[in-house]
Amino acid sequence: MAYPQQLLIPMREDLTQYGVEETRTPAEVDRALAPGSGTVLMVINSVCGCAAGKARPGVGMALKHGVRPDKAATVFAGGDDAAVAHLRSILSDYPPSSPSIALFRDGKPVFMMHRSDIERRDAFQIAQVLRDAFDRFCAKEQV
Repeated sequence: MAYPQQLLIPMREDLTQYGVEETRTPAEVDRALAPGSGTVLMVINSVCGCAAGKARPGVGMALKHGVRPDKAATVFAGGDDAAVAHLRSILSDYPPSSPSIALFRDGKPVFMMHRSDIERRDAFQIAQVLRDAFDRFCAKEQV
C-alpha cells in the first residue's frame, strides 16, 4: 500500500537536494541502469527512522566525496511500488530491504548495503562505507 504522496515529499527532498534523481517507474529505473550507464548509486528510500536518521544523511555526505558515481538515483518503497518491485527484480540475488543502497556498474550490481547494514551504523559510518565503495568501484582509470 502506497503512502500519501504529500507525506513523502520531504523524504524525497532529503535525497534530491543532493542531485539524486527520482526514478518512479520501471522504465525510469531501466533508463538509469541502462548498459553503458557507468556507475549508478541506487537508493531504495523509505519512511522508517533508519532511512531518515542514517541512510539519507549518509548518502548526502558520501556524495560530497571527490570520487563518486556517474549518477545517483532513488526509488521510494511505499511510494513508487512498481519501480521498487522492478529494481528488486534486478537485485534478485539480494533479499529485499528498505532502506537499502546499491551501487551498479553498467547495469550490474557491484555493491549492496542492506537495512541490517544501515541500522547498526550512524550516518557518518554509512557515508564512510559508501565512500570506500565509490573509491573501489567509481574511480576513473589513470591514463
